[in-house]
Amino acid sequence: MNLPKGQDGRLGLVAAMALVMGNMIGSGVFLLPASLAPFGWNAVAGWVVTTAGAMVLAYVFARLTRALPDAGSPSGFVSAAFGATAGFFISWIYLVSIWTTVATIAVAAVSYLSAITPGLAGAPFRPALAALGLVWLTALVNLRGVRAAGGFQVVTMALKVVPLLVVIVIAALLLGRGEAHILPVDAVPVTPGSVNAAATLTLWALLGFESASIAAARVRDPEVNIARATLWGTALTGALYLLVCSAIALLLPMAVAAASPAPFATFVARYWNGTAAALVTVFAVVSCIGALNGWTLLEAEMSRDMAARRLLPRWFAATDAAGTPRRALLVSTGIATLFVVMNGSRSMQGLFEYLLLLSTSATLWLYLACAMAAWKLRVCRPFAAIGAAYALWTLWGAGIGASGLSFILMALGLPLWLWTRRDG
Repeated sequence: MNLPKGQDGRLGLVAAMALVMGNMIGSGVFLLPASLAPFGWNAVAGWVVTTAGAMVLAYVFARLTRALPDAGSPSGFVSAAFGATAGFFISWIYLVSIWTTVATIAVAAVSYLSAITPGLAGAPFRPALAALGLVWLTALVNLRGVRAAGGFQVVTMALKVVPLLVVIVIAALLLGRGEAHILPVDAVPVTPGSVNAAATLTLWALLGFESASIAAARVRDPEVNIARATLWGTALTGALYLLVCSAIALLLPMAVAAASPAPFATFVARYWNGTAAALVTVFAVVSCIGALNGWTLLEAEMSRDMAARRLLPRWFAATDAAGTPRRALLVSTGIATLFVVMNGSRSMQGLFEYLLLLSTSATLWLYLACAMAAWKLRVCRPFAAIGAAYALWTLWGAGIGASGLSFILMALGLPLWLWTRRDG
């Protein structure tokens, strides 16, 4: 898909990798250790399975991008294989997943901010109001155009790696000196059901490997750079996650990790000092804001791409002189606002986990459909079969509540599809 005439601002390989890794390294890695603590070694197994599954799906996406360079986005692969109607419903539920992801990341950022300013957690709706402020702040950055959003993503990507490296170094020193003890394997029984549940939670942290494909129209030399950014970004992020989250979950006492609103800061404060923990908290907030920026870019691009392919009313395809889809961006930000407001009475951890499972299950429909599309189009069929099986397994792990609701949300797109067909 071509950019608007006169626009020459594209994302190169570095910026595309920053978009992929920046969208993946966001809230998940910083809050998941608390959610995963009760799983013990099941969580480690979950990370291994999730990383392997994500790499398989990333490879399928990369091969589809090379085979169908004009598809425009992953949902374009679905349209090519199964027709425009299937392409709409998969595009729609993925767009819903982006809206919920934006809401989830904003909540995670506020959770870390509450470690510095405890008053944020003092009333039920305060976290939601603070999250809304962050949602609209990143929308303002994206209103300046893709170059501004891409530059912001590169800077925040460089900063967000710092706390990950700090945890890895601390863990290595503790284990090397024998100053910490790893949680015994038999502390929590390792069972297939627990591994499945843990893997569903961990997948949230790896959502976003498809980001370069979604923004294909904004990437320079997409046939080459999208595949590289997707595969390299997924592999590097998965390795970091396995080391960092396992270190926190297995070295911190289970009760301490599970109760912490900011597990990274708790880990650093316990094994280093409070000043360093405060700095880690600041970096964690920056990380969440960077991911929020990337997903905000994607929600606008996804809406614009759908409108350009006649899967949404053409009104959403309009761009300004800089090529920014302002209408799509503002409407998407407004809908993400509704997701935060509707669940604003939940606790921060409860709100995070609820939106996490909803976002994950909604995204899995895209992964499943793209794997099935690759099978039908005879693109890397062995990997497509494994990817489809993994997506189904993870949908089951998300539970009937989240997966069922995501399916209902997909079906609710029917009136919009009928309106779009009439408008076209």
